[in-house]
Amino acid sequence: MLSAYLPSDFDQTRPVTLIAGQSQYPQLVADAVREAGVPFKLIAFEEETVPELYHAVPAADRVRIKVGQLGHMLKALEKFDSGYAIMAGQITPRRLFKGLHPDLKATRILFSLKRRNAETIFGAIAEEIEKLGINLLDARSFLDAHVAPAGLFAGRKFPIPDEYLAHGVQIARECARLDIGQGCVVRKGTVLAVEAFEGTDEMIRRAGGFKTEDALFVKTVKSAQDYRFDVPCFGLRTLQSMRDAGIRAAALEAGKVLVIDRPAVEQQAHEWGISLLGTTM
Repeated sequence: MLSAYLPSDFDQTRPVTLIAGQSQYPQLVADAVREAGVPFKLIAFEEETVPELYHAVPAADRVRIKVGQLGHMLKALEKFDSGYAIMAGQITPRRLFKGLHPDLKATRILFSLKRRNAETIFGAIAEEIEKLGINLLDARSFLDAHVAPAGLFAGRKFPIPDEYLAHGVQIARECARLDIGQGCVVRKGTVLAVEAFEGTDEMIRRAGGFKTEDALFVKTVKSAQDYRFDVPCFGLRTLQSMRDAGIRAAALEAGKVLVIDRPAVEQQAHEWGISLLGTTM
């Protein structure tokens, strides 16, 4: 089996086109798709996608567009004869509202949305992609080894008592249900910070302004999470933010949160004395 997150009728002879945002996440997907022997294409974004990823793909199999050029994206998917597409990597949140370069197709969609957030915008894009007969894959596809496992996977013992862990999980789940964010930092039954539009790392930095001894970072998914996009991730940058803020424990929803470059994260967490727990929520 190539991946537990692929559809049962996945045809590995059809091209998979990666729609690549920031950071290492798209690179991991690209490497895994190619290692699986599946034809690979790339749609990159100016000022977002790592240049090394773009230049590593043959010119005939890649295209680079501005954020908001939905028409260009759809034409590229058709040109590549894509059977599948996968979205990986964040787009700078502010670009969804400032610095956007919407073409006519994107403008029409934006005007049609009653609520504008990452979920509604990417949900509308996903609908346009699937209108072409292209299957937009679960964003965890091919990355089974990088999904948070159940149980303690970094550290010798989880330092947070069960009652405070349960409180953190409750707060994170409720914030996700209300579409505020997908993470929080709590300490001994007190909420230090919740994630909103600014993102995980900024939220952790805010929490670091308080006493963080015995604090816990919790990352979860929405109750009706669409795994085709906006899948929560945890990586070395967030681990660094935790260290800077003095937070030594994180609980991630097992099987759902992606741990980007999990081997490197586990090693670094061990060196820094940070405990990581995969938990069911």
